[in-house]
Amino acid sequence: MKDRLLHTPEGVRDIYDSECERKNRVLRKIQDTLHLYGNMDIETPSFEFFQIFNHDRGSAPSNEMYKFFDRSNNTLVLRPDITPSIARSVAKYYPEEELPIRLSYTGHTFMNAPQHQGKLHETTQIGCELINDDSSAADAEMLACMIDCLKAAKLPEFQIVIGEMDFFKGLIRDAGLGEAEEAEIRGYLKIKNYFGLSEYLSRLSLPDEFKNIFSSFDRLFGGEEILLEAEKMPLNRTSLEAVERLKKVYQAVSCYGYEKYLSFDLGMVSGYHYYTGIVFRAFTHGTGNPVASGGRYNMLLSQFGKDAPSIGFVIAVDELMNALSRQKVEDPAPFFRAVVVYPIDWQKKAVELSVELRNKGIHTGLIRKSKRHTMEEYYAYAARFSAERLYTIQEDGTVEIRDQGGNLCDI
Repeated sequence: MKDRLLHTPEGVRDIYDSECERKNRVLRKIQDTLHLYGNMDIETPSFEFFQIFNHDRGSAPSNEMYKFFDRSNNTLVLRPDITPSIARSVAKYYPEEELPIRLSYTGHTFMNAPQHQGKLHETTQIGCELINDDSSAADAEMLACMIDCLKAAKLPEFQIVIGEMDFFKGLIRDAGLGEAEEAEIRGYLKIKNYFGLSEYLSRLSLPDEFKNIFSSFDRLFGGEEILLEAEKMPLNRTSLEAVERLKKVYQAVSCYGYEKYLSFDLGMVSGYHYYTGIVFRAFTHGTGNPVASGGRYNMLLSQFGKDAPSIGFVIAVDELMNALSRQKVEDPAPFFRAVVVYPIDWQKKAVELSVELRNKGIHTGLIRKSKRHTMEEYYAYAARFSAERLYTIQEDGTVEIRDQGGNLCDI
């Protein structure tokens, strides 16, 4: 039983020592970048009423949420997604604001995914939302901000793939397809099963022009030229406007000089049904899952009583850390660490020394010397916890300084 208590439940893990330290450094760099874009911080609860995330909100499936009850028998859930929480908060605290609201957040989300998928059930997310701006410039700003966040995390290579939900929805409406057919087509597109999609389309009573367009999704992937190719198709007004919107976004991102990071996939669909326009995902080496994703959700806030177009993105921090590790991206700690070991008779001097070191910005641990441990053990301890210097106060009050190799040094 004791051994069992040392382990974590399925889908969660401990993060400690240098891994935790590095993760927090990455988070701070991303937070600094989000603040540079004018975002203000917001925190929302880790659990909320089930209705905030139920199917009508377009969030996670009910059977993948962690649900429980409070004393009043209300159904509560650990949040599977932070965006609906932000939408609720904005509707509550900024009901009359009509000009742009920029909010950034850091938090954990919880998804009770099937065990065989091997996914974490608790993940760390950091992101931002831009409320009250429906322009293509706002779309471009979100993309530029996400790019700068990934660059701040020292991710060397990545690509952002962009789609447009209105392009897909326009085709569905124009073809007269119902919810069942749309869900089936979404399923094939989500896993990129174009052969299965073609088989399914062949069983539908659709004009050939629609079958040809839906079947062309496997080719509508690439650079800016894909948008020009899509414009030549016999599209409805909604889908054409979606393509034109993507062209404007591309031009605006080019003002940042970031167009090299962009590619397009007009067959991209999202598992979250609240997305209404542009959707995007960032991919890199070392992980098969996106390290970041986002999109426009112009109708979500209206479900909480505020009509406000919105767009946002989130960085999947755990996936990002996996990618950085597998790509062997070096990110040495930007600070100096020291340990001060002293005998009880020189406690005051040891405290004064540690205060002096901390005032210089040196991370300093203070240890009263024990007769149960040798100096070699203290040297090994300092090395294990990445202390560059071990300060030892001798019995006569002098200070001996050694580096990680145990060599005497001046500083």
